Amino acid sequence: MDFNNQFVKQLIDLAIAEDIGDGDHSSLGAIPAGTQGQARLLVKDEGILCGVPLARHIMERIDADVIFDQLIEEGAEVTFGDIAFTVKGSVHSILQAERLMLNFMQRMSGVATVTHNLVKLIEGTNAKLLDTRKTTPGLRTFEKYAVTIGGGVNHRFALWDMVMLKDNHNDYAGGITGGVTRTKEYLKSKGKDIKIEVETRDLNEVQEALDTGLVDRIMFDNFTPELMVEAVKLVNGQCETEASGGITGDTVRSYAETGVDYISVGALTHSVRSLDLSLKEF
Repeated sequence: MDFNNQFVKQLIDLAIAEDIGDGDHSSLGAIPAGTQGQARLLVKDEGILCGVPLARHIMERIDADVIFDQLIEEGAEVTFGDIAFTVKGSVHSILQAERLMLNFMQRMSGVATVTHNLVKLIEGTNAKLLDTRKTTPGLRTFEKYAVTIGGGVNHRFALWDMVMLKDNHNDYAGGITGGVTRTKEYLKSKGKDIKIEVETRDLNEVQEALDTGLVDRIMFDNFTPELMVEAVKLVNGQCETEASGGITGDTVRSYAETGVDYISVGALTHSVRSLDLSLKEF
């Protein structure tokens, strides 16, 4: 993770300011200044560990003198009772960092775990699992990082790094052909070399997207696996293909076996149960 990234720096600054404010008055009031102690990150769940480098960074930001000892590597499979890391130093500093480290790690480990489980379900096929922009506002950098730790692949990061013409774009543009051709002209005028993806709702729209000769990827939205087999054959390698729309663990394998290149699943980031982690004194 790039801690010089502007989004990462801003979000960590905001998280620290939001949680600590003008001081952790619980710790400052109850615990004598200078008290030293140690704590461990206890795993109380099963899944994929994610966010350890971020936890270390937060701890160092709050107090660089606290000793952070990582015991389990990022992306490892963990189970109840595992100890991910220990911290040793100022108790005031450890308690200030505690909730920030846990909030990020629990969420990120949940995303990594869900991603890992779905990736395992499509092993042996050529399909790659993608995330979406259905992320928690402000947390996208962290959640998309967690997807990669779980074995998934990042889709576009935001609106600026790839064109995706969805049904609303196409309808407002008067159709796929008009939307794609105007987009290509616009990108040329701006000197931008980014890919164009088009969402399609049926085989006629797939053919229309192909006929433009300007599309890098076609998304099949809410196609059945049977219809997607036909769509993949129609595209026949002329561009990349992507399955999307309500795909779950029960159905992801059937979509992967259609020969589609990518499968995007919004639930990787929008419907995740956080992993149960706890920071405890020892």
